Amino acid sequence: MLALEFVSTVHANRAGPADDLADIDGMTAWGRAHAESLGLDAASFVADEALRAEVVELRLAVRALFAHAVHPEPPSRADAHLLPPFEEALPLVNATAAAVPLAPRLDWPADGAPNIMIVPAMPASESARIRAALASATIELLASPHRERLRTCLAPRCVLYFLKEHVRQEWCSVGCGNRARAARHYRQHKAH
Repeated sequence: MLALEFVSTVHANRAGPADDLADIDGMTAWGRAHAESLGLDAASFVADEALRAEVVELRLAVRALFAHAVHPEPPSRADAHLLPPFEEALPLVNATAAAVPLAPRLDWPADGAPNIMIVPAMPASESARIRAALASATIELLASPHRERLRTCLAPRCVLYFLKEHVRQEWCSVGCGNRARAARHYRQHKAH
């Protein structure tokens, strides 16, 4: 899901929190990796600092909405102190999605069946199109039944959000579950 992949551009590695969008090269690589979902040409897309800054601002707003969605669970520890208030994040995400209205377009290849393509209804900048796709993906996720399964991974050092797949799932991955169990074991044995 694009919205989860977007918020997961903030993650943890052995050195601590990491940001895939920390610089223009990171934004370019992430945009190219998600070119199809963002309506980009992967071969020619190159981010600039203005685009990167706008996308990072949107990511903070989206992470604020995710933090609101998982409440009363705690938000991700990665950037909870940086998130805008919910009352600012929600209108920003909605306005960003609405900035590029979309329309269906019939695509009918000579040798195939017709299909629908969703395209911008009017010309829009590359930045606006990228951010609108990310905001729209966020709206779709948070307005769907998937929102009820959205969780914060509480494993040591993890800062990801994930969709809970089964009743007993507490972590985003097996690796995080192993780290959490090892930390719990260490705390229990250290106390004795």
